[in-house]
Amino acid sequence: MKTMSLYQERDTLVHKISPLSKIMYIIAVILLLILVPVRKVMLASVLLSFLIIISGRVLRKVFPIIGFSSIVLISVVIIQGLFNLGNKTALFSIGSIVFYKEGLLYAFDICLRVLNILSSFAILVLTTKPSELIESLVRKGLSPRIGYVLNSVLQIIPQMSATMNTITEAQRSRGMETEGSIKTRIKAFFPLIGPVVMSSLINTRERAMALEVRGFNSSVKKTFLNEEKEGFGDKVIQLILILIVIAALIWRILS
Repeated sequence: MKTMSLYQERDTLVHKISPLSKIMYIIAVILLLILVPVRKVMLASVLLSFLIIISGRVLRKVFPIIGFSSIVLISVVIIQGLFNLGNKTALFSIGSIVFYKEGLLYAFDICLRVLNILSSFAILVLTTKPSELIESLVRKGLSPRIGYVLNSVLQIIPQMSATMNTITEAQRSRGMETEGSIKTRIKAFFPLIGPVVMSSLINTRERAMALEVRGFNSSVKKTFLNEEKEGFGDKVIQLILILIVIAALIWRILS
């Protein structure tokens, strides 16, 4: 079975960085948001993440991820702009609806935090093979069982999407109408979702059998097919990230 994931195959420097360095980048971004909740710092962090995404040539794949959360972000802007407890200064109005400066600035900070987290995770997911990511974590002491669960989680959405497309095409070839009015789509939903669920269950059973045959539960120390890719450049990146977190912690203590 072909392995499906959100990973995008590119020949860029970002793709060559070790998964551990990208995980440390995510942790550093999250800690920076907690320790230094300054709007300029959050904005600079978002810009840095998007520069990394652009250099990795995966910018186009980030838009669907952000678009998925746009409805929540828009609702946050509307609710905070109208009903935030600290609202005092009217900024603009649409008819009788007044939006306030304090609420909109608070909503802007929330959106920056969300974009920071989404963009940092996008760097990891879009530029790292799931197998390499899990292998790096297992090398550092993660249980192979937990690694397998994480690997499955990273692949489940693309695999379900691919299975759904295959089954949809198969049902269309048999004469089923899957497009058109809402009534037609609802009518086609159950004949489509049933095979998807059954296919997922069958794949799960086949994977479990394959793992057992290959000695997955064996207590013998595991070996790795690929060599570890972490080099001097990764050490420098990790050191810089650690120094940034330490500087943010010192700033937090002194401020």
